[in-house]
Amino acid sequence: MTDHPQAKLVTRIIRQGFKRHYSLFHKSTEQAKEFFEQGNWQALQHISEKRISFYDQRVTETVKRLREQLGIDSCDEVLWAQVRILYGQYLAFHPQAELAETYYNSVFSNLFHRRYYTNENIFIESALAKRLPAQKESVYSSYFPSIKGLKNTITDIMKKMDFDAQFVDLDNNIKQIINAFRRQSDHSGFETHQLRFDILKSVFYRNKAAYVVGRVVSPRGFQPFVVPILSNRAGQLFMDALITDPDQLAIIFSFTRAYFFVDAQVPSALVTFLRELIPHKTLAELYSSIGLYKQGKNEFYRELLNHLHTHDDQFIVTPGIKGMVMTVFTMPNFPYVFKVIKDKFGGTKTLTREGVKERYLLVKRHDRVGRMADTMEYSRVALPIDRLTDELLQELKDTAPSLLEFDGDRVIINHLYAQRKMIPLNLYIDDAEPEEIEAAIYDYGLALKEMVSANIFPGDMLLKNFGLTRHKRVVFYDYDEVQYLSDMNFRQIPEPMTPEQEMASEPWYHVGPNDVFPEEFITFLSTDPKIRRLFKQMHPELFDVAYWHKAQESVLHGDIEDVFPYPQDQRFIRQAQADTKSQEASK
Repeated sequence: MTDHPQAKLVTRIIRQGFKRHYSLFHKSTEQAKEFFEQGNWQALQHISEKRISFYDQRVTETVKRLREQLGIDSCDEVLWAQVRILYGQYLAFHPQAELAETYYNSVFSNLFHRRYYTNENIFIESALAKRLPAQKESVYSSYFPSIKGLKNTITDIMKKMDFDAQFVDLDNNIKQIINAFRRQSDHSGFETHQLRFDILKSVFYRNKAAYVVGRVVSPRGFQPFVVPILSNRAGQLFMDALITDPDQLAIIFSFTRAYFFVDAQVPSALVTFLRELIPHKTLAELYSSIGLYKQGKNEFYRELLNHLHTHDDQFIVTPGIKGMVMTVFTMPNFPYVFKVIKDKFGGTKTLTREGVKERYLLVKRHDRVGRMADTMEYSRVALPIDRLTDELLQELKDTAPSLLEFDGDRVIINHLYAQRKMIPLNLYIDDAEPEEIEAAIYDYGLALKEMVSANIFPGDMLLKNFGLTRHKRVVFYDYDEVQYLSDMNFRQIPEPMTPEQEMASEPWYHVGPNDVFPEEFITFLSTDPKIRRLFKQMHPELFDVAYWHKAQESVLHGDIEDVFPYPQDQRFIRQAQADTKSQEASK
């Protein structure tokens, strides 16, 4: 094959685009460390929001360079076959090879129509499967307490994290860690010469915490753990807890939380290590959790293709109450739902499709505080028609015909969201036992309060817009009405002045577009009086306009509340308080 004169230059431009992207991504992690050490939580939130756009900005820049400098406006398949080969050679020993491969695919798909998406032009099948995997040992350090003892070993681990801030009482903290390890782990029964600590070299930063992640290795196997590190008002650090429960670890890395900042120089090795600690998590979820959400999207799409290849279940309309804004479908044996924005909205909805997209992007960029599900946004998704039920295909034709194209045996959906499948809260309550209902309704109220603390007002508070995860946490997942809490106008319903006003079926007072009346929330909850009564008993403040005004004042003042992704009783400070009360009671 004769070398194409532009092949090397095209390859170089894409390589440079990726290099710039990952350099800025890495710089944001350095900033996160700095802001954590300074206690500058607003700045940390700002770069977290800003980082979401990094990838698309760099892809757009690269596409622009290729068009303007090289005049590329049509797909020369001879050129791109050579570019793919050259770029594949570049990936052979690249530490972020899988990310660079995905970046290449993004550039190509932004340049050309999907009919050119073949394995000769892009990496539909990853070229990396044939190379030696990056060794996960490159991302962690091993410590042996038999040499220095437990206390000195933990001291060395914390020093190696290189925080530019002092611990307030490291000796006491280490005692708390050792005591918690002995209480919580079966591995603590071994002698120190039978233990090894494998600790990830990179610290994980998110919100107001830093997390040290590792595992204890013993003859029994290994025990994963996470140590959250917080900062007090004086800027001094302290270890807040030792988290060893697998379910709690999964919640810390949940799809309902903002992405971590972590120095991932070899992301595949980091993800491999994390997957050993949290085996229920998929590659897609783990890549997303460490801020590489575009790679997460790519891994998810491969998971979907693999499911279609290895299973025979069909796409069906998702059971439950149909939404006015979205058509939702799924596969019975696949743990995700797919959401398509309708051409026309039902009821009194006045939003546009672009308005709905903006709401979903708002949540994507925002701190989700463990109460809002992450979404993956896709364009031009091709699905085999024979895997869609007739009911679903007709539903899509009826509700979103402008988003559909048909190409032989495939239907192309030009825009959709993928989201983790959950049990809708209204359906869960219908079949749950009384104690399960109580727990779910209580957690529903907590979910609302935690979203409020993050300046989020869900808008549509119907139970059907919330779901339960496998850990029975209540999570919000329908964002077409979501707004910033600070933009809302919370009011009390005025007292009627006349009998006619009191008996009127419609509000006799003016209602602005952002007016909210907390007294009315109970009407959105349930038609079941028992559920209404239960919720009002558990969370009476949510019906008080003063609660909402106080929450707004806190947001406008710049306060960022602590929302812990682990149980309060795991915190050392709470355990010390409980021990003190126990000692006083025994006197």
